[in-house]
Amino acid sequence: MALPKVDFEVGADGVAVITMCNPPVNALAIPIIMGLKNRFDEAARRNDVKAIVLTGKGGRFSGGFDISVMQKVHRTGDSSHLPDVSVELVVNSIEDSKKPVVAAVAGLALGGGLELAMGCHARIAAPRAQLGLPELTLGIIPGFGGTQRLPRLIGLSKAVEMMLTSKPITSEEGRKLGLIDAIVSSEELLKASRLWALEIGERCKPWVRSLHRTDKIGSLSEAREVLRTARQQVKKTVPHLPQQLACVDVIEHGIVHGGYSGVLKEAEVFKQLVVSDTAKGLINVFFSQRAISKVPGVTDIGLKPRNVKKAAVIGGGLMGSGIATALILGNIHVILKEINPEFLLKGIKTIEANVNGLVRRGKLTKQKADAALSLLRGVLDYSEFKDVDLVIEAVIENISLKQTIFSDLEKICPPHCILASNTSTIDLDVVGKTTSSQNRIAGAHFFSPAHIMPLLEIIRTDKTSAQVILDLITVGKIIKKTPVVVGNCTGFAVNKTFFPYSQGAHLLVNLGVDVFRIDTLIRNFGFPIGPFQLQDLAGYGVAVATSKVFADAFSDRIFKSPLLDLLIKSGRNGKNNGKGYYIYEKAGKPKPDPSILPIIEESRRLCNIMPNGKPISVTDQEIVEMILFPVVNEACRVLEDGVVIRASDLDIASVLGMSFPNYRGGIVFWADLVGANHIYTSLKKWAQLYGNFYKPSRYLEERALKGIPLSAPASSTPKSMARL
Repeated sequence: MALPKVDFEVGADGVAVITMCNPPVNALAIPIIMGLKNRFDEAARRNDVKAIVLTGKGGRFSGGFDISVMQKVHRTGDSSHLPDVSVELVVNSIEDSKKPVVAAVAGLALGGGLELAMGCHARIAAPRAQLGLPELTLGIIPGFGGTQRLPRLIGLSKAVEMMLTSKPITSEEGRKLGLIDAIVSSEELLKASRLWALEIGERCKPWVRSLHRTDKIGSLSEAREVLRTARQQVKKTVPHLPQQLACVDVIEHGIVHGGYSGVLKEAEVFKQLVVSDTAKGLINVFFSQRAISKVPGVTDIGLKPRNVKKAAVIGGGLMGSGIATALILGNIHVILKEINPEFLLKGIKTIEANVNGLVRRGKLTKQKADAALSLLRGVLDYSEFKDVDLVIEAVIENISLKQTIFSDLEKICPPHCILASNTSTIDLDVVGKTTSSQNRIAGAHFFSPAHIMPLLEIIRTDKTSAQVILDLITVGKIIKKTPVVVGNCTGFAVNKTFFPYSQGAHLLVNLGVDVFRIDTLIRNFGFPIGPFQLQDLAGYGVAVATSKVFADAFSDRIFKSPLLDLLIKSGRNGKNNGKGYYIYEKAGKPKPDPSILPIIEESRRLCNIMPNGKPISVTDQEIVEMILFPVVNEACRVLEDGVVIRASDLDIASVLGMSFPNYRGGIVFWADLVGANHIYTSLKKWAQLYGNFYKPSRYLEERALKGIPLSAPASSTPKSMARL
């Protein structure tokens, strides 16, 4: 792979073209930043250079600062790895250059890339180039002057919106807003930019230093009103994210004290935010998402994915209809099989409702929706399965039913067809036990609602072929899912890790803690909803079925609560029938249901675990820890057993599959921030008070006592990597 470099060429017209070369997106790695500084200094010195054009190689300007530098800061704790780009390069070398500088923007100019372009005296762009400042998604703010120049170029309201939402705009919109000076074809881009730079030098075009502009800011009172509204919105929607308010504060500082003072303030705040836990968490998620595509023994052995043109889904219930929806939206033909016409019609209507719902919300055009629905066909038998490339079974969690289906599929489907199960808990070796096609059996575990939730857990048994796994990864990407390959065991990676989540919540309730206090605290931690509202949404049948599977598999460390059975007996089934822990009405938010309190009291009486019959006294922090530390404990067992390839795979799976707050970096990353020793000593104390549910795992104990991070690779003991 070519090393990052900055090319420099002076034409006969006296224009120096400075080109960033660091494929694929010309990321601003340290050598690129140093190279830019040297090339701008050279252009300033040379008498044969009249003007400068800054561009990127390969049809892309720049995707922004190299994020691995920030990862290095987190690893070493040394922020001196961050170069001074904002003042030294963008202000001094580019904006204050005595020779005009024009940015020739193609493909994309994001983050630091756009900030470099805004430091230039004009910006010429190719059609449909992407322009944006997405830094806030990484827990930081723009750090190369973006908070100061963008408001001065496009106006305060739009600039605040672009930064706080991290949404890019096209070069066409940029032209209307004043961010882009002209749009020309890709072929003409360099020629037009050279000419524009020379015309600035000849005073035929304006020489604009954007940091010094104030014409688009408005009056101080108008600006303060825009920023006040932005602050209110931030506090209401993302109170957990410090970078959002910090961004608004830095913008205001520049408006009040001037652009240059704003740039200095921005650099100071940027350095503080880089080392925050939020930035550490979000940057871990960024790299975790990229690491999952590397699967040893699958993606590194030269295999090519096969084309999946036609798939079949067995079962048109909530999960099956969601999976079928995801497949047709990915332009894959789908045969939906049900056992009778009534169920089949219901499944098809659900799929139509899913697709039309996306149209209503503006996520899909009517034309694309109609095209997707034309790929769907409903059947009541296996006659049309003879030419399918993939079957996904999505029936109820019943082992003998699944075994019968897979035996039938083996006889009917072509030999190349992948046989996948959407089971969320059942060991796939048990599912495929009665077949002789175990090399093509795998898990394709979607999360509900399947057409919306981003995670696809791909389960690989000891016998599943690498080709089948590669094909499923490819299908996952086609249908816009994030595929994570995991090993085979009860519950796989995500559900095995998180089965203590609801059990810990039930244990606390039976110890006398208020249900609604628990849900509120878990929401405050960053989950979208608490564990009891989650049970309401999923329906109690799911919770009862899965808890039975886990009780059979892990009888030494589960907590059995009578509460769900009592709720079902009282005629409740959560949101499905409008009655659960909360009251569900058509309009408005769910409200806590006080009539549930006698049922909870009955559960506590049957359970009889409150010390001396009285509710325990616990702090808010202890409640959160008593629910999440057992999850960390189970994550340790998942890591020790090699169910995931890397700890970061479990991090991204917890974020995308269980809505663990992304700014906390994922379950293992967060646990390392909290500290293995604190988790271990807390669990040990609770185990003595409340039983084996809290008993620390061997892996957690070993790492806590030796001071090894939980995320550090597991030792190569025979048990390690057993599942993969």
